[in-house]
Amino acid sequence: MNEPFDTTQGGQLDRIELKLAELQGKVEETYASVDKMRKYMLWTAIITVAVIIIPILILPLFLPAFLSSQGVGNLNSVQGLQ
Repeated sequence: MNEPFDTTQGGQLDRIELKLAELQGKVEETYASVDKMRKYMLWTAIITVAVIIIPILILPLFLPAFLSSQGVGNLNSVQGLQ
């Protein structure tokens, strides 16, 4: 019923080593998953900047040329108010 101290301690150490190995594997899997998520978030930010922010910054450069080509003319002089 009572096992010698060395055998019990050895069995506990084996179980602890197995648990540590299992936990190490789970930590590595979690790290890989977090790294993938970080890359997804990086590319989402890059695409957001490319699709939304850059066109908003470029719009003032092309808007006057577009309006003048549509016949709107010079926005500073409105003929009805002169």
